[in-house]
Amino acid sequence: MDLTVEKIVLNSDIKNISIVEKLVDDLSAEYNINTDIYGKLLLAVVEGVNNAIVHGNKLDTNKNVNLEYQVTEDIVEFIIADEGKGFDFTTIPDPTLPENVEKTHGRGIFLMNHLADEIDFENEGSKVKLTFNL
Repeated sequence: MDLTVEKIVLNSDIKNISIVEKLVDDLSAEYNINTDIYGKLLLAVVEGVNNAIVHGNKLDTNKNVNLEYQVTEDIVEFIIADEGKGFDFTTIPDPTLPENVEKTHGRGIFLMNHLADEIDFENEGSKVKLTFNL
């Protein structure tokens, strides 16, 4: 399998989510990714890019989201980086707790944590690495 890291740069327009969806679809077809993994991959990566556009770059179309990805025999890895100042990823409230059910923030990180096999935040939270085992 391919070991090269591919890169895409998107400006922070919510319409660019469709590019990410197509990318995941294309990778899934090219590498014959299991449908269960495809579903997790699609949700988590779209959520990560959406967070980068909306929360990281504040929908500023002059700011970019950098998306890097690679597929090996064992893993699919995505790195999503925005140009925002980051956030404290250690204090995200659990959206399943009764006191947080009505809150609109924190669901995306919660989802990404549960969908990816490994998640790492870097650069004060402005960069996230999502790893999925194949």
